Amino acid sequence: MIPDPSPTAARTTGPDWWRDAVFYQVYIRSFADGNGDGVGDLAGIRARLPHLVDLGVDALWITPFYPSPMADHGYDVADPRDVEPAFGDLAEFDALLAEAHAAGIRVTVDLVPNHTSDRHAWFQAALAAHPGSPERARYVFREGRGPDGAEPPNNWPSVFGGPAWSRVPDGQWYLHLFAPEQPDLDFTNPEVLADLEATMRFWLDRGVDGFRIDVAHGMAKPEGLPDMLPMEDTGLLDDHGPGDHRFDDDGVHEVHRHVRTVLDQYPGTMAVGEVWVSDDDRLARYLRPDELQLAFNFKLLTAEWSADDLRDAVVHSLATVEGTPAPACWVLSNHDRPRHVTRYGGGELGTRRARAAALLQLALPGAAYLYNGDELGLPDVELPDEALQDPIWERSGHAERGRDACRIPVPWSGTEPSYGFSSRPDTWLPMPEGWGPLTAEAQAGDPGSVLSLYRAALALRRTSPVFAGESLTWLPAPDGCLAFRRPGGLVCLLNVSGDDVPLPEGEVLLASADVPSGVLPDDAAVWLRA
Repeated sequence: MIPDPSPTAARTTGPDWWRDAVFYQVYIRSFADGNGDGVGDLAGIRARLPHLVDLGVDALWITPFYPSPMADHGYDVADPRDVEPAFGDLAEFDALLAEAHAAGIRVTVDLVPNHTSDRHAWFQAALAAHPGSPERARYVFREGRGPDGAEPPNNWPSVFGGPAWSRVPDGQWYLHLFAPEQPDLDFTNPEVLADLEATMRFWLDRGVDGFRIDVAHGMAKPEGLPDMLPMEDTGLLDDHGPGDHRFDDDGVHEVHRHVRTVLDQYPGTMAVGEVWVSDDDRLARYLRPDELQLAFNFKLLTAEWSADDLRDAVVHSLATVEGTPAPACWVLSNHDRPRHVTRYGGGELGTRRARAAALLQLALPGAAYLYNGDELGLPDVELPDEALQDPIWERSGHAERGRDACRIPVPWSGTEPSYGFSSRPDTWLPMPEGWGPLTAEAQAGDPGSVLSLYRAALALRRTSPVFAGESLTWLPAPDGCLAFRRPGGLVCLLNVSGDDVPLPEGEVLLASADVPSGVLPDDAAVWLRA
């Protein structure tokens, strides 16, 4: 039962528009290619705005499009206040911003404060300067350990593999929590904080509606940079846990308070943090009244496909925001994690579960983030070794394949690569054969497609009063199911029991699968008006 979407209906308005907005992540390299070089760009986004209007999203999050050597595909920023020529120029960005706003879609952009590119003018100046110089004080340079300083200053590993330190010719070491081409900044330096403010104002003055803050649990490092302690049983370094000194240092909150001070001078703007912190209370600290408006809670993304795990993810996510001014913020996939179609089993099974997960995500109170291709039910694509580009592949000594599988370009039309993504068949990551049925063009005309389901769900979410309120009440449900009710009257039932279950009483608004004879099949979800 899929109602006719109404994409022209009023979208969320007011200064707190973000509280229940649906954001759409544009991984710029993979969304749409406007100049025929096989890489997505700003012109491609402009050309595909009608798709986003028809889909019914409220806002975009565009991944970094700034000048970059692309050691980490844009997250190594050489100049945070300009546009990478491969993606366009400032005039193209301004045109995209104006057209998106005219279409009722807000635009947020990535802010990458933790590190710069090693090609950034500051880092080049630091390399040319001497130890102890003001140029080096912008970054985390330290003397090495051992009699000749030949050992790294501590035992921290890089997220991308290998040590988190690299040595320069004069013997000092610099910190990079990610690739060596991404040196960490030192936020105890007032000049670093002032430069972040200058970057924010540059984009806010152009009219952007907010930021997604990359590595928002980074930026601050503990005094003395102590070694990380081995985990009790394994002897391995604690990775992202309580003993991981690389992230979630208390000093990071001073940076976020400064960010919020700037945002408050631009009414109606916001920031969402990429905060990989698993403890509910620690995560809630980022959502205090003078810090972030939103923080990604990744528990839904990392949950197993079971009623207990999914319910636990929802319970913890809501517990995190309870007592803060923030709503919950839900995400199922992004450019760093396997797509949920693949996580849920792939093929027909994974797609059926992904359809149900979409209704679960969009029924929950708060903000929701979609990743480009979610609305098409795209799976991951395993690429041959020679096609891999993620720095994790090389840094791990080919032990980890990295994130390329979830970054395949979006298929738009046709039956052969590049499916309308580009005017050329070869793209920056190769597209597979057999994706013709997944294209936006093919799905738009199919009322049973994943795209049609998303359009219908977003139209209902935008226009129906049953979605009112920022809370939910858990309802009794059959074993292997979860059910809840929103204050406005929406009931969502998710069935992962392995069997058909009876539908609750109420008017069926939307279902992820056919619901004949009053039953909800396995791996399906339904929305009802109570």
